[in-house]
Amino acid sequence: MKIIIPMAGKGLRLHPHTLSTPKPLIHIAGKTILKRLIENLSEVIKIFLVQEIVFIIGTYGNNIEKKLIKLANDVEINPIIYYQKTPLGTADALLKAKDSLNGEPVIIVFSDTLFYNTSLEKEISIKNRENNIIWTKKVKNPHLFGVVKCDSSERITHFIEKPNNYISNLAIIGLYYFNNSLSLRKELQFLSGKNNKNEKEYQLTSVLENMRKKGEKFISKQVQVWMDFGNKKRTIYSNSKILSIEYKNSQLIHKKTIVKNSLIIKPCSIGKNTIIENSIIGPYVSIGKSTKIKNSNIRKSLIQNYTKIQNANLHNSMIGNHTYYIGKVKEVSLGDYSSYN
Repeated sequence: MKIIIPMAGKGLRLHPHTLSTPKPLIHIAGKTILKRLIENLSEVIKIFLVQEIVFIIGTYGNNIEKKLIKLANDVEINPIIYYQKTPLGTADALLKAKDSLNGEPVIIVFSDTLFYNTSLEKEISIKNRENNIIWTKKVKNPHLFGVVKCDSSERITHFIEKPNNYISNLAIIGLYYFNNSLSLRKELQFLSGKNNKNEKEYQLTSVLENMRKKGEKFISKQVQVWMDFGNKKRTIYSNSKILSIEYKNSQLIHKKTIVKNSLIIKPCSIGKNTIIENSIIGPYVSIGKSTKIKNSNIRKSLIQNYTKIQNANLHNSMIGNHTYYIGKVKEVSLGDYSSYN
């Protein structure tokens, strides 16, 4: 079995934070989104003896490649990197990795999604091993997602990309199991050959629907907790959700954090060598390493590494790496290497 992680998107909805940092490498409560994703797959990696992890990236540069190789080496898996230089959709990204779609089972998981309390290794059981599995979650706004419609036995009867009218509220969360990756490869090539684009991109939902019509069997399995990082609002919400889940069982405030005359309201995550002075931090705040915060009140916000903040009253805010901020506004969104006063 292989794991394939497409991460070539430009993260436009999360600008300016993704201008210099790919979305999967943004830190959430002390770990990058991508590291958390690989940790979510740890049992699958162990039980199914996964030997290869495939990354599909854009033109990020050698530094990003080194980080991906290290992440794979940390879990003792061979990394393979493919490139999607022009963003033409999820199906086109997967086609770039066609050499890795050679018939063996694959798990495909998109890099801006996290899931909790889901036993993938049990759901890819002997009973379901011959099926393709699409993991889903009930949502209130299905018109924003690709969705599936199922019969009473969880068998998928339709795949629909962002339906205008209500068909189903089971959203596709970006986590897939294919029992035969060669079947997927053939359909990806067929769709590409037809030049069949949806909104100027090749969508994986169209590929899945074509496979279903040709006799491939898909079943839906629902996750209990799903978080995505599509935009600033969703990222801040997901940060809060992760802190709520982890703070009881993890030490989220580093031992080398320095707190002077300040109040930390849990749950919060604060990185190594960060200094908090004359401030109120929390709840639901993640702060990276080597950051300095003084005379500030910060709630429900996400702050990256090597940043300085003074005289701030922040709520629902994101601040990137190497940023300098002085002010009194209530909500901001500053990318890496910014300055505001």
